[in-house]
Amino acid sequence: MVILTMRIDEISPFELSEKIRAANNSIPILLLLNDNSEINLIREKQSRLCFDKIFVWNGDSKIFLAMIKYIEDKINAVKDTKIGLVRVILMVEDSIQDYSGYLPILYTEIMKQTQRIIADEHLDEMKKLLRMRARPKLLMAESYEQAVEIIDTYQDYLLCVISDIKFPKNGERNEKAGLELIDYVRTKTKHLPILLQSADPENESRAAQIGTIFLNKNSKSLTRELTDFIFRYLGFGDFIFRDAGGTPIDRARSMGEFKELLLKVPDSSLVYHANHNHFSGWLMARGEIQIAKNLQPVQVSDFPTYSGLREHLIGVFQAVQDSKTRGKVIQFSETALDTEFQVLRLAEGSLGGKGRGMAFLHMLIANCELNQVVPEANILIPQTSVVATEEYDRFIEHNRLADLFGSDADFSEVKRRFVQGSLSPGLREKLSLLLQKITGPLSIRSSGIFEDSLSQPFSGIYDTFMLPNNHPDLKQRLCDLEQAIKLVYASIFSASARAYFDAIGYKIGDEKMAVLIQGVVGSRHGRHYYPHFAGVAQSYNYYPLSYLKPEDGIAVLGFGLGKYVIDGEKAYRFCPKFPKLEFVTPEDQLQQTQTSFYSLNMERDQVQLASGDDATLTRMDIAAAQDHGTLDSCISTWDYQNNRLQVGGSYQGPKVVNFANILKYESFPLARIIETVLDIVKSAMGTPVEIEFAVDLNKDPDGKASFYILQIKPLLGDLEDFNLNLADTNRDQLFLYSEHAMGNGKVDELEDIVYVDPDTFDRSRTHSMAMELEQLNSGLKSKGRRYILVGPGRWGSRDPWLGIPVNWSHISNAKIIVEVELEDFKVDPSLGSHFFHNVTSMNIGYFDIPYQSKTDFIDWHWIKLQELKSRTEHLVHARSRRPMVVKMDGRKSISVIYRG
Repeated sequence: MVILTMRIDEISPFELSEKIRAANNSIPILLLLNDNSEINLIREKQSRLCFDKIFVWNGDSKIFLAMIKYIEDKINAVKDTKIGLVRVILMVEDSIQDYSGYLPILYTEIMKQTQRIIADEHLDEMKKLLRMRARPKLLMAESYEQAVEIIDTYQDYLLCVISDIKFPKNGERNEKAGLELIDYVRTKTKHLPILLQSADPENESRAAQIGTIFLNKNSKSLTRELTDFIFRYLGFGDFIFRDAGGTPIDRARSMGEFKELLLKVPDSSLVYHANHNHFSGWLMARGEIQIAKNLQPVQVSDFPTYSGLREHLIGVFQAVQDSKTRGKVIQFSETALDTEFQVLRLAEGSLGGKGRGMAFLHMLIANCELNQVVPEANILIPQTSVVATEEYDRFIEHNRLADLFGSDADFSEVKRRFVQGSLSPGLREKLSLLLQKITGPLSIRSSGIFEDSLSQPFSGIYDTFMLPNNHPDLKQRLCDLEQAIKLVYASIFSASARAYFDAIGYKIGDEKMAVLIQGVVGSRHGRHYYPHFAGVAQSYNYYPLSYLKPEDGIAVLGFGLGKYVIDGEKAYRFCPKFPKLEFVTPEDQLQQTQTSFYSLNMERDQVQLASGDDATLTRMDIAAAQDHGTLDSCISTWDYQNNRLQVGGSYQGPKVVNFANILKYESFPLARIIETVLDIVKSAMGTPVEIEFAVDLNKDPDGKASFYILQIKPLLGDLEDFNLNLADTNRDQLFLYSEHAMGNGKVDELEDIVYVDPDTFDRSRTHSMAMELEQLNSGLKSKGRRYILVGPGRWGSRDPWLGIPVNWSHISNAKIIVEVELEDFKVDPSLGSHFFHNVTSMNIGYFDIPYQSKTDFIDWHWIKLQELKSRTEHLVHARSRRPMVVKMDGRKSISVIYRG
């Protein structure tokens, strides 16, 4: 089978599916949409689609299980029912969004229930395997006629029917098709369990009248109610170690217990089972085919002693288990904690966006052997544990927090209620075991199911907390960790998150939160902990300079923790392909160099996490790092006599953080590593990407420093390019022209402009500007008016001297954002911040206008002639007489705005 997504380089999925069909008409082809917004696009092309089924990504990887099982059941149902008497579940649903949500739940529960039944039955190993294969088949219908055909074909095997009420009949959408279908089902069998589901609550009474169960599609507990139905109406085992006479002496309920008992049982038991081939048979039945195949040809006579047989059995088991877990997410256990650089699962459910990214990186590092590509350094991910989304669901339900989804409760009250809630006992036990093994600092990071997706990345919307994790009392460390997890959960309700959800048309209830627990990269220096440097790198550079091409990529570095770079402060930029190329003059480097950095404070006994995600961090002067001896590899010294920079810190003069020793003389192969990683990840994902990383220059026993990849996310790519024909563009009709722009497409409904008055701009008042802008944005949002935002410096920078430090909720209704340079205020454009990533991913136009550019311009005179709607101390809201037209060419990075 073939699964296509909407984002394929150089060819659309529609064209590719037609080519595949032409080459092989029988192969199943499925299309996976990125989000609900693409469903309308599919409807427009419905007449010429050639997919077996269309699904929409719901943030949960179980969608792939559903897609594969759907094709499996469709192909195998006829033979499996006739030969194996397998039961059939019929689901009637024509909504792509709804069946994409239902099918993962159904298949997951079917598999769970089948396994539970098998675990309770005393079957031999072969029968257990056959029973697994005999699980109920799930068949889909999207119309009345399709449903009737399935009922007629499988009426003797039907287990239940799950049906919508409104779907097509006789080629037209019928309001009562589901009710009529139930009447038809009852003519075939009177006692078949039936579940009717609808978004209209009035249909509940209709369902009751005909004696069926009803499910409201809009129910907040939809998953639980559907699971309850399956559990109610859908009606492998232990290995018994025996002695030489066949008498049971012990029992293994899991693979872990099996391995432990191999060390303990008598030699006679091992010989008995080996002679009867019991080990390979049991393992084969449990799906451990690789271990079973390795054991099957082995004979007891192959070993001179029984201890040799035991060692062989354990060795085969361990070797295969190691190969199976290499590059994979593995279930949490005490033994798993003994292995470094694993990704452990602490709860069931989706890993979330960041979790999926870490699992993907873990797999790439293991399978692509990155450390052999750049052998001088280690390329790693931090040891990572994931609390998957089912714990979040349980936390909300158990602590009765569901009422918050429909309320406007103050965020401080939300955090208080979440902190008072309790995590599950099972998770608390696992966290305690984790903390007994890990005593270094920890980073507690959000991993929502929507985070780092292709369409809506949610970058930086949720909180991240860093914990010293060095308190002598384990209970206190556990308390801090639990509190951090709860506050990450609570951050779904922050003002920034709410504004983001509103902007993209999602509901907070649609989000589910997983949490990453990662080791913090770095080392301790007195009471401070930090890496030598950290940064972000992108495989596509939207603002290429000199002879650089966009595909050469871009990276931004900062000394200390990566928060400095993510917040858009004065970090160092370079191109991984040409690391010796300097973007600014040495004099400007001296003026713009990093002067402070972030570290984790290791001596705060009382951690007040509720005060914010920087509660445990300290901002330090860069000179402190010189006292720690960690800065030498990252700095140069300004030589006043010769007006130049001397590489290194041993000279007299001001220090400049420009990483020259690393980038120019490759004391650490940073540029090669970044270029290699970006290239491999981009090829693997099929889209431009961004990574966050941190570097520890301390050498391991093999003499290697370490490059850690902390996060990966895709950069947005549009479905269709918008081509801007400059030959047809009359500059006299424009009030803005930018060749340093991001965005793609045409916008023609904008009339409002909010701008910072360049004549009165005062960089010391940027915090006030952010507050004023929040009020203007709120007013325009309440009236449903999108606007063009214009201002100097970097929007969203945490450094108020580099721009206006807004967050997403301050500008959530802006459709076009413009950064302009002023004569006395020239700042490099935004790059690498979470704020920047979010606005560009939503196809909000993002333009940069350099000062006195020969090509780019903004017509301030025209703007000031527009109708004045309101004025604050620093900002002006104006409205054009006619709608302005914005055209953005994403390929050329050129955008224009026509005067209204």
